[in-house]
Amino acid sequence: MQRMCLILFSYCRHPDYPLILAANRDEFLTRPTAPLDFWKDHPTILAGRDLKGGGTWMGVSRSGRFAALTNYRDPASLRPDAASRGRLAADFLKDGPAARPYLKRIHKLGPDYDGFNLLVMDATGLFHYSNRGTGITAVAPGIHGLSNALLDTPWPKVEKGKAALKRAASAEEIDPESLLNLLQDSSRPPDHQLPDTGVGFEKERQLSPVFIVSEGYGTRTSSALLMDREGRVVFWERTFPHEGESAVATRRFCIQTEAIRS
Repeated sequence: MQRMCLILFSYCRHPDYPLILAANRDEFLTRPTAPLDFWKDHPTILAGRDLKGGGTWMGVSRSGRFAALTNYRDPASLRPDAASRGRLAADFLKDGPAARPYLKRIHKLGPDYDGFNLLVMDATGLFHYSNRGTGITAVAPGIHGLSNALLDTPWPKVEKGKAALKRAASAEEIDPESLLNLLQDSSRPPDHQLPDTGVGFEKERQLSPVFIVSEGYGTRTSSALLMDREGRVVFWERTFPHEGESAVATRRFCIQTEAIRS
């Protein structure tokens, strides 16, 4: 399963917002998905939902937790019996261990999963873990980008996205619409800048834009998330037409969570 393929975020850089985030989820168009909403079986979780695996690619909880997931592109290592990665993000949002202890637990389970990147945040900070990396990392304040390699790997769309987010996040007041707009760039970088991840040259070109459009696969949703220091979260999700759908739709939520004191 392909998970959200580009996450751009500003952490503890803006005076009012510890977290400013813009992200695109790329997926096969036929994979069943529920849009951003509170989950009926876990009413404290606000997230989209993968209806096949039961997990999520990104979400927040009323307790102030945040989690986001991408896959790590390594087709040679994919296993048909691997566990669903989306549950890693969902399980953190259900409360339990704090961010770092949670990732320590996931580290022990890493071999059960295909390659992934997991970002988790609570009152103790923001942390990154990949089962293709070297361990758990406390994310430093700054502008960061995560695609289908390790955090801040300088793929062209990551570097372009970070520059765009830096401009958008420099404003005193952040508009979620501006975050969604920066995610709509479908231009491709020069061929010589493309990474080699084992999927072949034409597939690398297809996957290289910030916003992906192709037959059967592409950007399904764009998300904008703002979390302020008082725990107020603004979460917008824009979905794009596929498989019988005819219009772009935007869902908007504003919730009060426990305050983040990072």
